[in-house]
Amino acid sequence: MRIAEVMRLIEDFAPLDLQENWDNAGLQVGNPLREATGAMVCLDVTEAILDEAIAKGINLIITHHPLLFKGLKSITGRNSIERIVMKAIKNDIAIYSAHTNMDSAWGGVSHHMAKKIGLKDIEVLDCQQGKLYKLIVFVPVASLDAVRTALVSSGAGNIGNYDSCSYVTQGEGSFRALEGAEPYVGAVGSVHHEAECRLEVILPGRCRSKVLRAMLEAHPYEEPAYDLIALSNENKYAGLGVVGNLPEAEDAVEFLNRVKGIFGTGAVRYSGDITKPIRRVALCGGAGAEFVREAVSRGADAFVTGDVKYHEFMDASERILIADIGHYESEHFTKEIFSEIITKKIPNFAIHYAELEKNPINYL
Repeated sequence: MRIAEVMRLIEDFAPLDLQENWDNAGLQVGNPLREATGAMVCLDVTEAILDEAIAKGINLIITHHPLLFKGLKSITGRNSIERIVMKAIKNDIAIYSAHTNMDSAWGGVSHHMAKKIGLKDIEVLDCQQGKLYKLIVFVPVASLDAVRTALVSSGAGNIGNYDSCSYVTQGEGSFRALEGAEPYVGAVGSVHHEAECRLEVILPGRCRSKVLRAMLEAHPYEEPAYDLIALSNENKYAGLGVVGNLPEAEDAVEFLNRVKGIFGTGAVRYSGDITKPIRRVALCGGAGAEFVREAVSRGADAFVTGDVKYHEFMDASERILIADIGHYESEHFTKEIFSEIITKKIPNFAIHYAELEKNPINYL
């Protein structure tokens, strides 16, 4: 199996267009056309982990945090990032990252946190906007099914747990073919009236080119009339963080201790009233303090995340219990997600958890 095929499995689950604008998810280093000898999964690639992969004969490292966030103006080995790039290229090792696209994907990082804590009725906390489109195309009645099938097959018409979604209204189209045209119906120079359908479908931005090509190939007209409209709709199945409910209300201190044990953190920093029971919980892997207000507005009793600053604790302490379990602790299990995605499709593919991965932050 080629490295590109492994990448495709991850991107089918967490498409790259879900990543934030500042992010750099995707292939960082390496040739995607090489055969994969296995994959080492980790939160961050370090020099020690790269050496571990080399020693084990593994030529693909999959990380959550990208190695490269900014362009390198030179590669001289003056820091660890440059040394990793140099050694990876020298040893034909590919490094691939799925970061905020994995955070925003349904079933991604925060969903995995929710599963570990035991939340039910899970919803996205901060839904993505501006990445959905509506395609409206006018089709002769006899060709409706063929065009609709082509659109659905190319990625349009998916809404949550439903596919093949479309809306059709019937009407009449009119046009006059000019000299040089080769009309499917009607005659050059004459106005023609045709019974047509207005076909509407929703599609994600990443599928625009593919869907348009499919529509143009399936449509019988020489010049199909269509509109592609960017929507501001929220996508409630993609976004950062989640919110859900515990099966039963839980004592706040017991909840904090349980979370501490689940994620293996050395200490939980928290603020808020620990005398109130916890039932509704918001979560965001990594650094999610910016979503405290959203958690409050969604009725959460507690918000679990990492990298919370002093004033962020202070500002929300009277409205919600905030639990900072640490950035590393909230995301280090991402390797489990990578493993599940790949082995579900390729059960015999060799996945190795990096043995030398460690939290750069220590606790006394």
